[in-house]
Amino acid sequence: MSDDGSLRAALAERLAAGGHLRSPYWRQAVLDTPRHEFLRGGYFRRVDGDGPTGWEPVMPADPAWLPATYADESLVTQIAGTIAPGDLRGRIFRVPTSSSTLPSLVVRMLEELHVADGMRVLEVGTGTGYSTALLCHRLGDDLVTSVEVDEEVSARARVGLGATGHLPDLIVGDGLADTPDTDPYDRIVATCGVLTIPPAWLAQTRPGGQILATVCGWMYSSELAWLTVGDDGTAHGRLLGGQVSFMLARPHLPPPLGVLPDLADGEERETALGPDALDDWTTRFVAQLAAPHAQRARISVDGGEPHHVVLDVGAGSWAVLRRDGGSWIARQGGPDRLWDEVEDRVARWRQDGSPGLERFRIVVTPDGQSITWAR
Repeated sequence: MSDDGSLRAALAERLAAGGHLRSPYWRQAVLDTPRHEFLRGGYFRRVDGDGPTGWEPVMPADPAWLPATYADESLVTQIAGTIAPGDLRGRIFRVPTSSSTLPSLVVRMLEELHVADGMRVLEVGTGTGYSTALLCHRLGDDLVTSVEVDEEVSARARVGLGATGHLPDLIVGDGLADTPDTDPYDRIVATCGVLTIPPAWLAQTRPGGQILATVCGWMYSSELAWLTVGDDGTAHGRLLGGQVSFMLARPHLPPPLGVLPDLADGEERETALGPDALDDWTTRFVAQLAAPHAQRARISVDGGEPHHVVLDVGAGSWAVLRRDGGSWIARQGGPDRLWDEVEDRVARWRQDGSPGLERFRIVVTPDGQSITWAR
């Protein structure tokens, strides 16, 4: 067996042992699909230090490259929207914008799709093309369409897919909008996070078809949502749990914080809910339901101790929280009282027994999305 064949076999064993890879179809797809072909352009390795997080390129000539492509890890493949590993020597201190998702999450999502022979699938977010290749292996190239917003990312994926013998329909465009194909899909799967499920996905899914996507917020707690589209064009489903995280779709990225409001303004009160509660993944998800366009930050005021800030840039609403002895004080300003809304929603969730995210239900209509929990 070749070196990469042994690595593929070892990866399949790890994914099966972890409970992610369960069916023979997807196991064979993992065994037959060389992930390294989708990372020929290299990847970025994270470098931590005393300052900001840095990234350095790892190219195929590096002995660490091939084993890393079969690790169960996400590998960053683009920085700052344009920079690929081959463009750089040294380190870069910018934000990752594209990656090859960790294989355990890729195969978990494919297993959760519950596809059958003959089904048409739309993948939103081609990325490196590895998950696209697995879909092609299972269903056949002619039943797989994948859309990617970044032309260069799509071009690199096309090369990797060609190297593995696959020619699916690849589209460069906004995956949150309608695709040129007017025939409905049996499944839509998104490899990017979204704030809300786009109405276009409902229209592109046949009645009885299903959507699998990660719903997120700007406080960065996210979960997989599994939805079935009904005859009336609405979708009902649930969250699957497991603390799944993807990069947000670019149209859904948060705005820059910009010039902050005067945090000395506003009204103060003591609060029973401290900002440390938002360190918990599920509590933070509940907080996002109350303040879906709010972001978190830690900001020093006049060079003093950092304060916890929650800010809705678009609405101009904000809350700043600080310690006062053994209590937390919330100062709020703008048209809405953000922390009042967060505190109320979290309190109601706790009164209902703090149900896990797998007990949350999601409903999507052409007019919007709602997420609630079952008691």
